[in-house]
Amino acid sequence: MDERFAFLAEWYDPSAALLRRYQLLYYPKDGSVEMFDMKNQRTFLRRTKFDELHPEDLFVGNRVNIFSRQLNLTGYGDQYTANKLGSKKERTLAMIKPDAVTKVGNIIQMIYDANLIVTKAKMTKLTWKQAADFYMEHQSKSFFNNLVQFVSSGPVVAMELMGNEAVTTWRKVLGPTDSGVAQKDAANSLRGQFGTDGTKNAGHGSDSLASAARELEFFFPSTTGHGPSNTAKYSDCTCSIIKPHAISEALTGKILKSIIENGFEISALQMFNMDRVNAEEFLEVYKGVVAEYTNMVDELCSGPCMALEIHATDAPRTFREFCGPADPEIARHLRPATLRALYGKNKVQNAIHCTDLPEDGILEVQYFFKILDG
Repeated sequence: MDERFAFLAEWYDPSAALLRRYQLLYYPKDGSVEMFDMKNQRTFLRRTKFDELHPEDLFVGNRVNIFSRQLNLTGYGDQYTANKLGSKKERTLAMIKPDAVTKVGNIIQMIYDANLIVTKAKMTKLTWKQAADFYMEHQSKSFFNNLVQFVSSGPVVAMELMGNEAVTTWRKVLGPTDSGVAQKDAANSLRGQFGTDGTKNAGHGSDSLASAARELEFFFPSTTGHGPSNTAKYSDCTCSIIKPHAISEALTGKILKSIIENGFEISALQMFNMDRVNAEEFLEVYKGVVAEYTNMVDELCSGPCMALEIHATDAPRTFREFCGPADPEIARHLRPATLRALYGKNKVQNAIHCTDLPEDGILEVQYFFKILDG
């Protein structure tokens, strides 16, 4: 018997307006998948090779795209899968403090290099009260006021990280709390590279699974409420989206680093899981204009994407030039230093979307940061 992993999965069928439940089987030996319809108790998809699903995509809570169907993985299908894939998987909160937000690209790269993945992300600016609530456990400490003052002094980037023993792994990436100690004892750590002292120390990480659950709930509430608001400015801006394929290929850090190093300000950032309806609506301007429209929609809702508000003078034009031609092959010949030349694969998976029409810059930013995040 080939080794196989089993998951419970749900797919929303828009034509019937029904939630359909399946068992999804994945065979790592040859990368094939099989689907079983739970309600009708019959095979829905016979075992078929499917190269676009990777073992690291398989965790409860993720959304995977199997032959253009978006499946939400809701649980493990058997004890073997739960033991093998679920036991060490943890979620933790990572926060990039105001002093290191311009290093967000480098930091996300360090996260991927540590075999963790970013499953949620949001740039936000905390009020004094929100920061005080977040650091409530330090209320009686002498550094409390300074810490709250500093963390609410500018934007922060909050992220949910997932991976094996994520809590300790991320704290190891951060390094010692005091940046001075980190520079001596762990020069390659995040604080060793980007921190200044014990308060301005570039990042925060939950110290236990219990803290992680509380802190994730603070930024990314699972029930009611909205969490701290995003930082979109809606002026002198353009919209950019790091596409799902680039996120699953761990290119996010490199792309963000390139954007910042080329003089663009990222004034808002957030990860979204697009539904097909939203992807169609957002890309509607391309319908009937480019032959790849349907595939572009498929790509945009195939997994998490990261939306950015790019702030600069004449942002739509200058940023579009920096992204390069839509076809990466052409980009590599004509504009080899552009983002699509460096990170794109083909016209659909070309790493990044940018606003094409100058008058649409603010509208596209509003679509993500006002409508979808509303």
